[in-house]
Amino acid sequence: MEHHVYFWLQEERKNPGDRAVFEKALAGLFEINLVCGGRWAVPAKVEPRPVVDQSWDYALTMQFASLEDHDGYQASPAHQTFIGSFKDWWAKVLVTDLA
Repeated sequence: MEHHVYFWLQEERKNPGDRAVFEKALAGLFEINLVCGGRWAVPAKVEPRPVVDQSWDYALTMQFASLEDHDGYQASPAHQTFIGSFKDWWAKVLVTDLA
């Protein structure tokens, strides 16, 4: 299964120093042993089109071997620490999960 997360940062967090801290933390999520693939990214500089939403600051996509692995990841201490450390940095978060 796949887990997709879009993050909109608070305006005061859109500076190079905070972005570097956040990017390091995103990369660290892939060290959780239940994650079997994925990456984080910023919006691509594509030609604007009415159907493309580029308002977000970071996207995270992760693959899991099973729904159980996904659920274990959600409850993992490392994931919970990430949320606790950065939830005040986010103006908005959107999650989509694909079977």
